[in-house]
Amino acid sequence: MRTAPEVTLGLTVSRQDPRALPRQISDELRHLVATRVLRPGEPLPSSRALAHHLKVSRGTVLAAYDQLLAEGYLRAAGGSRTVVNPALDAAHPAIRVEKTRPKEHRPTPGEAPIDLRPGRPNVDRIAGAQWRAAWRKAAATSFDSAPSDAGLPRLRNAVADHLRRMRGVVRPADQIVITSGGREGLALLLIALAEAGRPLKVGVEDPGFPSLRLVPQRLGAQVMPLTTDDLGLVTDNLPTGEHAPQLIVATPSHQYPLGGSLPIGRRLALLEWAGASSGLIVEDDYDSELRYSSSPLPALASLDHPQEGRVITLGTFAKTVSPGLGVGYLAAAPRVIDRLLAVRADLGQPVSLVAQRAMAEYLDSGELRRHTQRMRHLYRRRRGLVVAAFAGLPGVRVYPMDGGLHAVVEITGAEAPLLAAALRRGVAVSGLSHYWGKATDGRSGIVFGFGGVSDQNLAAGLAVLRSVCAEA
Repeated sequence: MRTAPEVTLGLTVSRQDPRALPRQISDELRHLVATRVLRPGEPLPSSRALAHHLKVSRGTVLAAYDQLLAEGYLRAAGGSRTVVNPALDAAHPAIRVEKTRPKEHRPTPGEAPIDLRPGRPNVDRIAGAQWRAAWRKAAATSFDSAPSDAGLPRLRNAVADHLRRMRGVVRPADQIVITSGGREGLALLLIALAEAGRPLKVGVEDPGFPSLRLVPQRLGAQVMPLTTDDLGLVTDNLPTGEHAPQLIVATPSHQYPLGGSLPIGRRLALLEWAGASSGLIVEDDYDSELRYSSSPLPALASLDHPQEGRVITLGTFAKTVSPGLGVGYLAAAPRVIDRLLAVRADLGQPVSLVAQRAMAEYLDSGELRRHTQRMRHLYRRRRGLVVAAFAGLPGVRVYPMDGGLHAVVEITGAEAPLLAAALRRGVAVSGLSHYWGKATDGRSGIVFGFGGVSDQNLAAGLAVLRSVCAEA
């Protein structure tokens, strides 16, 4: 069988060619597959080797590979290997793929639907050499000691470094508490702030992520819906005085689900509210590293005072790694951290020592930053497929997607029939109205994810959604 390095000798690019460099590479590879120079199952050169051969950036090669993965020419194999799709038909199916639109998915009896409900990242590419090595090393270490209440010191240091590098937030490790995810972290904070005989008042964005209002409700807090618009939380008339909440939970970098990014004026106004009302702000930083139109925005906490500040960062690796990992963190100033540790001492540390060690090793290796960059390329391309799928449909609005793993499509028709029609045709999505705690102002539509499915299922699902939206 031909080895991957030999394949590089047949590939060339030209900077005089009007086509973009990734397009030139993908066109040449597509031709090699179609003419059977590259055969099903054969490996491609590593992106680094091919970039060196062509004298282009590695990101250029990754963009070309991502395009061909989406079209079904290539498949990601074990580890980080990329091969020609072993299921590719020998009679030049690539030519047919290029010239035909994806057929609308029609489920056969008993077939599971294509699950496009939001919240799931692509986890196929996480299990590389560094990831496996981190878990082997974590499992081979002694288990003589239990994890401390605040979390493994090495992981707290690694999270502090991660926040500094990726989010511009400078917090010492002793201001970080390891949690088992976003919801557990929020619950820990609410318990720590609760006062005997007095329900906690918690302001939440409306619309917003459902668990950010449901978790406080479960713990007996009084939930106060706060108005949002296309830019995020509206800060002009936040409750003050006796009506002020003790805590506001917000998503400043990427409002969920509508996607707004809070302007600097509103960020400063929110911080002023916290100071004047003696309130606290929980910044849910759930997917801010996954930004496509520019570099990740600085966190709200980066504008706050590191010692006297009132912003608590609620972080998780669910979107950049996997929801199944069950590792997150809270970063808070000393005024809050002691109360968090007191509760943690009573409830115990829920994150296993193996998971904490593995995550610390993975963060220290720098591989999470590299993995996040690779996933940005993948998700940016998939975002383009979403925009193209709904282009030109009257009565349909696709909300801006500057980052994240989900899309919001608003329609002028009724929501319930649209959801039912999509499910009948084998595609599961969420309704836009689900994200409001009060009246939705008449808005209806769908919210769906484009991260946690295969390229083929995404293409099939988008074809169905375009059809049902057109009918609605």
